[in-house]
Amino acid sequence: MTARKIFGTDGVRGTANRFPVTPEMAMRLGMAAATYFRRSDPRRHLVVIGKDTRLSGYMLEPALTTGFAAKGMDVILFGPLPTPGVAMMTRSLRADLGVMISASHNSFEDNGIKLFGPDGYKLSDEAEAEIEKLMSRPLDEDLAAPAELGRAQRVDDAQSRYVEIIKATFPKKLRLTNLRVVVDCANGAAYRVAPKALFELGAEVFPIGVEPNGFNINREVGSTDTRALVEAVHRFRADIGIALDGDADRVVLCDETGRIIDGDQVLGMIARSWKAQGRLSKPAVVATIMSNLGLETYLKGIGVTLERTKVGDRYVVARMIEKGINLGGEQSGHVVMSDFSTTGDGLIAALQVLAALMESGKRLSEVAHVFDPAPQRLVNVPYKGGDPLSRKPVQEAIAAAEKALGARGRLVVRKSGTEPVVRVMAQAETEALVAEAVEGVLDALDPR
Repeated sequence: MTARKIFGTDGVRGTANRFPVTPEMAMRLGMAAATYFRRSDPRRHLVVIGKDTRLSGYMLEPALTTGFAAKGMDVILFGPLPTPGVAMMTRSLRADLGVMISASHNSFEDNGIKLFGPDGYKLSDEAEAEIEKLMSRPLDEDLAAPAELGRAQRVDDAQSRYVEIIKATFPKKLRLTNLRVVVDCANGAAYRVAPKALFELGAEVFPIGVEPNGFNINREVGSTDTRALVEAVHRFRADIGIALDGDADRVVLCDETGRIIDGDQVLGMIARSWKAQGRLSKPAVVATIMSNLGLETYLKGIGVTLERTKVGDRYVVARMIEKGINLGGEQSGHVVMSDFSTTGDGLIAALQVLAALMESGKRLSEVAHVFDPAPQRLVNVPYKGGDPLSRKPVQEAIAAAEKALGARGRLVVRKSGTEPVVRVMAQAETEALVAEAVEGVLDALDPR
């Protein structure tokens, strides 16, 4: 397979107006993707495009549209819409391709482009590599004839359609009446749809992070900075807090006491509820190598196997499809429920937790913390250029840490596919073992 240089673990991502997130590259990507999906089929082709609230979305959206139109693809523009909403609408409108312009949980300076096939699933590594190869072709090659250029139109009902799809995933017999809910939309793509869906299901909603200005997405709000969520839960005496990220494909929760509930706990809670209801397609859940050992132990105790993949929700989804499993996710808050969606959907995951909460008749603090996490530490180490993991001292430190942990823990050291950082994560039986493993690797990565 051809190596990918522009695509990372979650599409194309980087600093806006710097390679590869430039107007030229966006236009080339649109042209290449159009070429890939049109092939020799003479019919009209359609691509749908959604985005989050970053300032640079105004730059990338028309550049992509130009690329697609130049190759004869019609374009539907949704405006701000969560990533899972774009995936759903790709299938709903029978589009050939879906595009989401977002850098997810990153700050406004970054942006990215994610691609979905006509089935609503993220493209495979092989498809991305082929599209990347096509991007190097001359810009004037195989252009559409003047009469065959694509048309672009902006639609206004995509958000309402997504809200109705979301509401349909919640049990019809239940309502969120008398439930006080804080929802933090990270000043991102869900700033309209999330409060609307929760309100229409009966909740008393207290929205925060719903005033995007192009610069404040994920800034001191959202799933990566839960301080505002915790403060609001206390201030409004809420029963639950829901924090989404910039494109709303991940979620972190907060109980009424202010305690944070991460993706592993959400997975455990939904798995327990679905197993009791006979809704698990297989007695198994898919997670990544980053998920806590405590989740694996808990699931084993209720008769559910944990399947692990490398980091990235696309790899979680691929394993789910391969094994016929309908629940998977990541500790970061991506939760994939294939009965409802083809990718992580923070709002659907939150609604499944709310359904379990309403059925239990208990407080969230009593039901959401399903296991005690094994001691774990995750550190992000910035780097500039090169491959820090190729250095001999780093490799030796990793080998020494793995040997020290042995069968009593696990170590993951990897370059992020979305940020210029190395992620160092260790889990073990004791805090001392975790600290020893992490510090040794950190010293090698950043010698003082």
